[in-house]
Amino acid sequence: MPTSERYSRQVRFSPLGEQGQSRLLESRVAIVGCGALGTYHAAALARAGAGFLRIVDRDYVEWNNLQRQWLFEEADAEQALPKAQAAAARIARINADVAVEPVVADLTSRNAEELLGEVDLILDGTDNFETRYLINDFAVQGGVPWIYGAAVGSYGLTMPVLPDRTACLACVYPEAPSGAQPTCETAGVLNTITSIIAGLQVSAALQILSGNESAVPRKITTVDVWTGLIRQVAQPERQAGCLACGQRRFVHLEGRKRAPISLCGRNAVQIHERTRPVDLVDLADRLSAIAPVKANEFALRFFVDSYEMTIFPDGRAIIKGTNDVGVARSLYARYIGA
Repeated sequence: MPTSERYSRQVRFSPLGEQGQSRLLESRVAIVGCGALGTYHAAALARAGAGFLRIVDRDYVEWNNLQRQWLFEEADAEQALPKAQAAAARIARINADVAVEPVVADLTSRNAEELLGEVDLILDGTDNFETRYLINDFAVQGGVPWIYGAAVGSYGLTMPVLPDRTACLACVYPEAPSGAQPTCETAGVLNTITSIIAGLQVSAALQILSGNESAVPRKITTVDVWTGLIRQVAQPERQAGCLACGQRRFVHLEGRKRAPISLCGRNAVQIHERTRPVDLVDLADRLSAIAPVKANEFALRFFVDSYEMTIFPDGRAIIKGTNDVGVARSLYARYIGA
């Protein structure tokens, strides 16, 4: 089918038009995280005609993903396919003209240049602040726009980061939220909120990629689909004291933050990136609805599938049952929040 027919309804939207579509066809996008947000990002951009998508995700498709992660099917969960690979295969059936580069990896300071380089925009589909701060460092240093997004329960929020033009993530959140945070595993999530937040992210992406960056709302948008509350507030001004865009100190990108380490001979990984306190009593209450928990004032021990997780009051954790740092990080983000 001719390109002109495929994208005709989009081209007829005058703010985008033929010129915007042409730019979109040449665009390159990195999507970090291929879950509820990332699958929507990839599907929507593929249908819109983005030229190149690099999809980065460390996880595999599970049955509980199918409720909200739009690119996956039952067969993907049965085979436990890597999410990035399963997404690429589905996109090839949606729009064969879109080049997709699936990357089954954990984004770190060591591979950030390789995985985030040579793109026009980065979309955040991640599940933790440590990775978002890394994306923010890379984007601010290189002048690459990125769109922050998050959703849990019925609530979500999104914010564009346009280096040198708007506040960055570190301006708004100099430190990640303290304490154990609600996650989709502990608090659940509605597929409507993930779709709305991802849709807002992709809308901003289309504006930027089509040459209409000036139309991007410089706002933080929050949505609660259960209460019906939708709120927008202006992004704060760029902060001179911000480590990233103010002082140009990219501590996450430079690897100054402590990284997880595999504990030799113990089939375990220690997570010590997070140095913020965790309320073990509150965490025990939330996790006990999912699986057995043992807790005292010194530590909490949680058993799920074949893994044993021990969490300490300072946020440090030891995950037994794997030597894979990516798996350990994923478990930490899934059950503790980050």
